[in-house]
Amino acid sequence: MKENSTKIEMEKTETGWNFDNSYVNLPELFFTSLHPTPVRSPKLVFLNGPLAESLGLNVRSLQSEDGVAMLAGNRISEGAFPLAQAYAGHQFGHFTMLGDGRAHLIGEQITPAGKRFDIQLKGSGRTPYSRGGDGRAALGPMLREYIISEAMHALGIPTTRSLAVVTTGETVIRETALPGAILTRVASSHLRVGTFQYVSRWGTVEELRTLADYTINRHFSGIKNSENRYLSLLNEVIKRQADLISKWQMVGFIHGVMNTDNMTISGETIDYGPCAFMDNYDPSTVFSSIDTYGRYAYGNQPDIGGWNLARFAETLLPLLDVNQDKALKLAQDAISDFVELYHSNWLNGMRVKLGISNEEPQDQSLIEELLGLMHKYNADYTNTFAALTYDMLKGTALFESQEFNQWHKKWQERLTKQPESKDDSKQLMKNNNPTVIPRNHRVEEALEAAVEHEDYSVMERLLKVLSEPYSQSLQQNDHYTNPPAPSTCPYRTFCGT
Repeated sequence: MKENSTKIEMEKTETGWNFDNSYVNLPELFFTSLHPTPVRSPKLVFLNGPLAESLGLNVRSLQSEDGVAMLAGNRISEGAFPLAQAYAGHQFGHFTMLGDGRAHLIGEQITPAGKRFDIQLKGSGRTPYSRGGDGRAALGPMLREYIISEAMHALGIPTTRSLAVVTTGETVIRETALPGAILTRVASSHLRVGTFQYVSRWGTVEELRTLADYTINRHFSGIKNSENRYLSLLNEVIKRQADLISKWQMVGFIHGVMNTDNMTISGETIDYGPCAFMDNYDPSTVFSSIDTYGRYAYGNQPDIGGWNLARFAETLLPLLDVNQDKALKLAQDAISDFVELYHSNWLNGMRVKLGISNEEPQDQSLIEELLGLMHKYNADYTNTFAALTYDMLKGTALFESQEFNQWHKKWQERLTKQPESKDDSKQLMKNNNPTVIPRNHRVEEALEAAVEHEDYSVMERLLKVLSEPYSQSLQQNDHYTNPPAPSTCPYRTFCGT
């Protein structure tokens, strides 16, 4: 382990940090020990109070000069052990060496409930994995991750979360000079498919086994005594990803850069770079400016999830069985289960969005027919399901069509084939169809106000609405539920810089 020579104050306050550092017990191959690079003039612009309290932190102390200095990386709390994690990954299908190029894992916070969470500073300075980057981050992308990750949490989708955003008082140079910022990210862990790929490529089998055992102890303790714990690990990761990606599809979320280093072992959504939410339903929707071939389009996400999991399975082959042919067969069988698991999750999720609580053979065709009509009539994905939920079936080309009227009759007939009452069915829909999502134009509106005018009130109002996505009515939130005005220029997102 290498320690950089930058002098940073160690601080002990009443903030509530309760760090443990299990990751440092792994082999030195896995990380580099180093401190964040201090910044000139840190200023707290957003603090997630409820998250801080759940972590056992003192909100008032975090807002103090000492607390902000810690969130900026200028001071290190007692018990912390800053490091940058090494990993690799397939970026758009091409394997490369990666690692935390501009992030530092400060430590693992143990909460009052005894849970363990990684605390990571993003944009906190260069590391040995920076690959020529400056190690910094611009304010806009850090605020964007804060908005989207907290919206995902409110939607009930497993995700990393955002504790705070601190401006640095320094500029970062991208295409122009931009205000710099640091995001404090909270995760069950930052273990990725890419972590296993890195150790598989450059480590020994015993180091790979150490990583797998660490992962099991941290995330899957229930499989410790399995006959083949490493096969059980593979199966558990597959289950979590099948569940996660189906939840993305339920709300029209497009990750944008599903590289293997952006797939967590814990099953949390991570790395909100060029992500966005779909407006009009179209499986080919892609927003990322660098995804020129649509590899990570909305409709491709389940297949890419399976592809990434196959890469994970490859890393585990030496652990699955000493007989490599048998190991390969075990891995292939496990991966083949992903398709069925995902499809089952997706189908059940779509059922409840339509108020259906039981199973009938015609359900998939009913769902696919609706999606086909939504695509044909350029219907807004979120608003269509909200309109079905609240019986507001007018004012759009879809709802005025004869095809929809015919589909609607089929749907109503289908609802009679379950024991639940109409009210129960409606409540099921209300629980599973958000009326508000982080609309791309509203996110951009908030970011522009913050970055260009230092006006954070627009973002504050947006976050308040997004915190209760299932409790809002359409009538109450026209400003946040209306899709953007038609444009000849498609919306584009960019990797978080």
